[in-house]
Amino acid sequence: MTDWEANLQKLEEKLLRVVVLFEQAQTEKRQLRAELEKLRAETKDRGRRCETLERESQTLRREREEVRSRIEKLLQQIDRLTKGDSSA
Repeated sequence: MTDWEANLQKLEEKLLRVVVLFEQAQTEKRQLRAELEKLRAETKDRGRRCETLERESQTLRREREEVRSRIEKLLQQIDRLTKGDSSA
């Protein structure tokens, strides 16, 4: 084997390694893009869920305040009624 043939063979081996590395990098890139899209979708879903939970939380707080107010009114009425009985 002559020098130029040996050099050509070495070059060919290096090029084959480069091709293999390039193919691996392309595969990894596709996998990472797929994972990124999945994570973006999950993030979007979680954001929507968070917004829904925040609205529900606000609704529950309002309802709790309404219930508290109604109970306070009922307790005031009970107090008036029981004070009226004690003076009789």
